[in-house]
Parts: sequence; C-alpha cells; structure tokens
Amino acid sequence: MNSIKLVKKMLLSIVVPVYNEEDNVEKFYEEAIKAVGTIDMDYEIIFVDDGSKDATPLMLSRLTQQDEHVRALILARNFGHQLAITCGMDHAQGDAVITMDGDLQHPPVMIPDLVKKWQEGYEVVQTIRVSTDDANFLKRTTSKWYYKIINAISQVDIVPGGSDFRLIDRKVLETFMLFREHDRFIRGMMGDIGYKRTTIKFVAPPRYAGKSKFSPRKMLRFALDGITAYSTMPLRASLYIGLLSGLLSVFLIIHVLYCKLAGLAVPGWATTMIVVSLAGGLQLIFLGIIGEYIGRIFEEVKRRPLYWIRAELGRHRK
Repeated sequence: MNSIKLVKKMLLSIVVPVYNEEDNVEKFYEEAIKAVGTIDMDYEIIFVDDGSKDATPLMLSRLTQQDEHVRALILARNFGHQLAITCGMDHAQGDAVITMDGDLQHPPVMIPDLVKKWQEGYEVVQTIRVSTDDANFLKRTTSKWYYKIINAISQVDIVPGGSDFRLIDRKVLETFMLFREHDRFIRGMMGDIGYKRTTIKFVAPPRYAGKSKFSPRKMLRFALDGITAYSTMPLRASLYIGLLSGLLSVFLIIHVLYCKLAGLAVPGWATTMIVVSLAGGLQLIFLGIIGEYIGRIFEEVKRRPLYWIRAELGRHRK
C-alpha cells in the first residue's frame, strides 16, 4: 500500500497593532479574510492591542473564539506603535510575516501582491505610500522633507514614503529579533538589515472610521527616534557650530579691544544682549541635543523588557 505524504502549507503571519480601534477591527478582519482566501497558504492574524481603553480587547476576544486563525496579544499598557509591532513579530510563527495597521489605510487587498513578490524570491517587500487621500498639506510637506533630511544625515537608506506595511521572510524576521533597542525606528532597522528587497507603490485610502492616534507630539517623538537612532550628525553639528561660534567670539573680542584702545567704545547694551542671548540659546539647543542621546543611553542600560503582555488570546499554531 502506497503511503500518502502530506505536504504542510506555508504559513503567513499578519501582524496588526491596534489602539482604540473598536470601529475598525471587524471591518479589517473581514477584508483580511477575503484577501488571504485568494492565496494558497495557511495563515494567522495576530492583533496586538496596545493598551486600548475602548472595547477593542473585547472584540478581539470574540474574533479569537470564532476563528482559530486569529490570535490577540493584549499588552499591559500603551507601549507605542513600534513596540506593538515588535511584540507581534516576536510571536509570529509564519514563513513570511506581513505587518500592517488596522485602520484600513494599509489595504488588505494588497496582501496577495506582497505574497506574490515573496514567492518570486524577494525577502523584503516594502510598500511605498505615493499619497494619502485624507492627508493635509502640512503632513505631506513635513513627511517629504523629513525623509530628505534623515537620508542626508544617516548612513542607512530609508525609502521616502515607506511605511510599516511590508512583508518579510522568516530569515529576515530572525535577524530583526536580534535588534532589541527600546527607542526603535523599524523603517530604519529594515533598511539597515539588508537582504533582497523590492517595493510596491500604493495610495493610502482614508481611515475607515475614527481618528488617527498619531498626535503631533507622537509624530515629533517618532521623528526624533528615527534621527537619533541612525545618525550622530546632530552631535557633530553641535561641535562644528560651537567651534564656529568660538571663532566668531575671538574676532568679536579683537574688535572690542580695538574700539577700546582707539577710544571708540560706546555703551553697547543692545549688542551685548544680542550676543549673550544668541550664545545662550545655542548652548541650550546643543545641551538639548546631547540630552536626547543621553536619555536614550539611560533607557538602554536599564535593560528592561521592551513590553509585557497582560493576556494572550487564541491558540499557537505549533
């Protein structure tokens, strides 16, 4: 009697960080199920609840009970978008892993396109956001110039318009898991990792429901994390500008001495105040830059866990 050898399907993991997304979770799930139904792979959808204060955890619990493909990791508090993604990736079991947001601005309909590129041999399939339908002029402009600046001062190539909507191969994931810094900028980390990569462009639709959780304050912190994680140029610029200021002050002292000896000295209250204010302002700016780097060193040397999980819902597939 001939034995029948069962071939196990490849597993696709979809990691979805959510925060107060009670109006989007079910719609995202429905769209994701439609998308993965068109590819010949087993799959798991891993929702990571980043300390939601609405009904999101309850809705995730219901999804895990009705569908064995769904898992939910409920974090003990809000750790931030980047660490929520990291948590999901740490727990992903797939041969390929897709990370995407749960507000439908990363269209689930693109999942088969990412998988197709992976099957062609690419190990990182990065999506490039050409535009966002509901983005205002200020957001588009600041995003454009941010990528120009960070690529100018960093040795890591970060693709303009790149987002955290991407597919990575299992070997890329295992490399990524070796990176354990707290203040993380995953787009930069992926650029630093390397591997064979390609890109897919898309237009981000408006959010299906609710408002963006990325406040200007969070966006500023995210931008600073990207710069300080992959460039020491601000520190070097502080040194250069400090040297230039010192040189200018030498010329100023020479000018003052000349005026004094020549009998041309006039009480210069305004000039003095301008010089003192300028020097003091520059010093405070540079101290702030140094403080940002020292603060990140302080966080790393404490060696605390990146996150901790309050509850894990759904079953492991191994």
